[in-house]
Amino acid sequence: MTLRIGNASGFYGDRFDALREMLTGGELDVLTGDYLAELTMLILGRDRLKDPGAGYARTFLRQLEDCLGLAHERGVRIVTNAGGLNPAGLADAVRRLADRLGIPVRVAHVEGDDLTAAHPGSLAAHAYLGGFGIAACLRAGADVVVTGRVTDAALVTGPAAAHFGWEPDAYDRLAGAVVAGHVLECGTQATGGNYAFFTDAGPGRDLRRPGFPLAELHEDGSCVITKHPGTGGFVDVGTVTAQLLYETGGARYAGPDVTARLDTVRLRQDGRDRVRIEGVRGEAPPPALKVGRNRLGGFRNEVVFVLTGLDIEAKAELVRDQMADALATSPPREVRWELVRTDRADADTEETASALLRLVVRDPDQEAVGRALSGAAVELALASYPGFHVLAPPGKGAPYGVFEDVYVPQGDVPHAAVLDDGRRIPVPSARDTRVVEEPPEPPLPEPLPAGPTRRAPLGLVAGARSGDKGGNANVGVWVRSDEAWRWLAHTLTADAFRQLVPESRELTVTRHLLPGLRAVNFTVEGILGQGVAAQHRFDPQAKALGEWLRSRHLDIPEALL
Repeated sequence: MTLRIGNASGFYGDRFDALREMLTGGELDVLTGDYLAELTMLILGRDRLKDPGAGYARTFLRQLEDCLGLAHERGVRIVTNAGGLNPAGLADAVRRLADRLGIPVRVAHVEGDDLTAAHPGSLAAHAYLGGFGIAACLRAGADVVVTGRVTDAALVTGPAAAHFGWEPDAYDRLAGAVVAGHVLECGTQATGGNYAFFTDAGPGRDLRRPGFPLAELHEDGSCVITKHPGTGGFVDVGTVTAQLLYETGGARYAGPDVTARLDTVRLRQDGRDRVRIEGVRGEAPPPALKVGRNRLGGFRNEVVFVLTGLDIEAKAELVRDQMADALATSPPREVRWELVRTDRADADTEETASALLRLVVRDPDQEAVGRALSGAAVELALASYPGFHVLAPPGKGAPYGVFEDVYVPQGDVPHAAVLDDGRRIPVPSARDTRVVEEPPEPPLPEPLPAGPTRRAPLGLVAGARSGDKGGNANVGVWVRSDEAWRWLAHTLTADAFRQLVPESRELTVTRHLLPGLRAVNFTVEGILGQGVAAQHRFDPQAKALGEWLRSRHLDIPEALL
């Protein structure tokens, strides 16, 4: 008996008509939507400050107005975390919408994740719940289930547990569902979106509009990842591998329902646009739940000076000195300069003859980053380097957020399913738990025999996918042949990563080997400062860190090229 679970959203702001596409494009039993991320919770928290009735993804309601009737006609249940900080509010709004449209649906929601009151100073503090609250709603007959902060994979483990009758100790089956959920959660990233080898897609694979993914999930926890017929993009072992590595760390991928062993995942092509995932093993979940805490960190401002033509370094030095003098009487707590050499010699446009010098300041006091910076920068307009101008004048300074991870015992979180008639079903915490410890590193494969090498970009051989977890970044790197794996495993060490990514040289870089995926996964601690909302670096979510790594040159065996 197969459960067909699709995804129609990978983030708040994803393709609006994806809900309709998934409902009309082929058969489905459950349609999920993932709207939450660390930054989204901060955005929703700020919305709730202005309006206590807000705090959920309003886009979902507009999508549902168009598609609730379709889902009801086709018997497709909808499960979404669009409830954000206010799942009860969104559930009520869906009921009002259904009544107005005359569609008889039962709407339930999951709550218990909101721990803000227990974390003074937080704008939002929410525990990552598992899937058994969702399962309780579905077992009680809900047609639409709205949650707040659950793990992304819970949108799949919940429906799977309800459908197949899994108990909380069905660890291998739950782990298989977690892996399926992790592949689906980011939508079109599993079907060719943001894919390192996109130029190899081949004929008949239109990447302009990738279709959204779905999983054909089986009772034993295995699944096939695919997409609706006739939709764009493609699904192969590479696209699934890339998404499996996204925002993960070591071999053990811990969650509130189960710890999935990524080192047991087996992938194989099962036909065009079909990848089978099997062999996934699971272990008892950890005793503590992760809580994502968002708080206001202070105020931030920036100005970007444009440096054109000759003497770029000297121009940058002059304006740095001038700004330091201007800010000396009341300097912001943090001052960060970055010179981006986008210029080139003898350029045939002014833009390509120009470099960008970026100044970012932060301080708890809005005045310290606002008027002082604005005045200092503007006053240099006629008194600095030749060709002085800025991309835009600095404003008064904007608040920025800080994301932090804390952990609480599972039993401290009042996880509950709230049914359409108001009845509450308590969801017990995990009976058995296990502290997560990384397994011993697997043995390295035999190295490639010595032979001629060529200096070339890593990306000619390896793909990569990178992302953020709080202040840390992960970079997963994989190859597509056993020979390339024999080279990669010996060559791309943590030390080699530090050399290729200079800003990581003073940071803790941990490498995890995943031979079954022919992959190495790196965690770079602290490279993103205090998280995406703090905008610590040029690429605050490390989305392109993997692509930068792929562009770096090293000695690659000619046999692989």
